[in-house]
Order: sequence, then structure tokens, then C-alpha cells
Amino acid sequence: MGKIFRSPQAIKDLDDIWFYIAQDNVAAADRWIDHLLEKALMLAEQPLMGRLRPELAPQIRSLPVKAYMLYYRPIEGGIELVRVLNSARDIDSIRLTDI
Repeated sequence: MGKIFRSPQAIKDLDDIWFYIAQDNVAAADRWIDHLLEKALMLAEQPLMGRLRPELAPQIRSLPVKAYMLYYRPIEGGIELVRVLNSARDIDSIRLTDI
């Protein structure tokens, strides 16, 4: 089974998503984070599944999950989840050092 290694920024992104949704519904926030992590686990099993994004940084891939985008790198034994961002966000405004 592949492993998910979360960057500090990905952890913060997931926390921010949870807190935003939890303002209205804690159970929905829990379900949504579980759903995002299920997709990340799927990527850990099949790391080349997402779209290669060389314009962002070397080896970065992305996978859309409804209103969010998972940004990750394939690594030995799984993936490094580097960011989880709202897909409406302008990715060009994110510094490559953030990814």
C-alpha cells in the first residue's frame, strides 16, 4: 500500500479547508477531508495518474477533486502531497517555492 507524506503546507491547506466547512457543518467537514484523503491514497497507489504540471515545478502532478486540486509529487513508496487548493484559485499566483 502506498503512503501519503504531507508537506507542512498541505497539512495547513487541509486544516483550512476543514475549518471553513466546519463553520457550517462539522460532520460535512470531516467527510470532505476523508474524501480528499481517499483520493490522495488512490494517488499513492497509482502515482502517475494525475496530470504532470512541469510549468509549476519539476515532478509536480495534479488531480482535480470537485472544487479542489491535489498537487503532489510521486516518491518512492507513495506520494508527497504538497498542496490542496481550491481549483478556482489562481495557481500562477502561488510561488513555486510553495509547491
